[in-house]
Amino acid sequence: MRRLLLLLAASVVAGCQSPMPAINPQMAWVDFATPSPGGKLLMAERLDKQRLRDGRFFQVAPGSHELLVRFDFEVFGGGGSLMTGPVERLCYLTINYDHFEAGQRYLLEARNLAFTPSARLYNAKREIVAEDREVNCLM
Repeated sequence: MRRLLLLLAASVVAGCQSPMPAINPQMAWVDFATPSPGGKLLMAERLDKQRLRDGRFFQVAPGSHELLVRFDFEVFGGGGSLMTGPVERLCYLTINYDHFEAGQRYLLEARNLAFTPSARLYNAKREIVAEDREVNCLM
């Protein structure tokens, strides 16, 4: 019985993950990374102020766009004492970039230095092309 429940639970979780869509060569693709040790979640929220259905990436037309991402991270030793557990932060970061190119891949990297989050957008040559312009943290 226990094995059956584990198998059922595993199949439900696997069924929730949909494959990534094919990359459209007429669009630019933006992947995500969180190199900070406390980085837990980085998701696309809005593209040009429109809510997205799939938060795993951005796929944008060439030109200028505003990207809004959700960045969840933990800060260890918060609360004024090294003995306390991690403090979770939920922040929204906005990045504007005017020169997205069709067929190019970009990397949006979010990190935190203690309680302060930041994000950078890199092109395929690993050059910084944009940085966050607005940060709004809820926790």
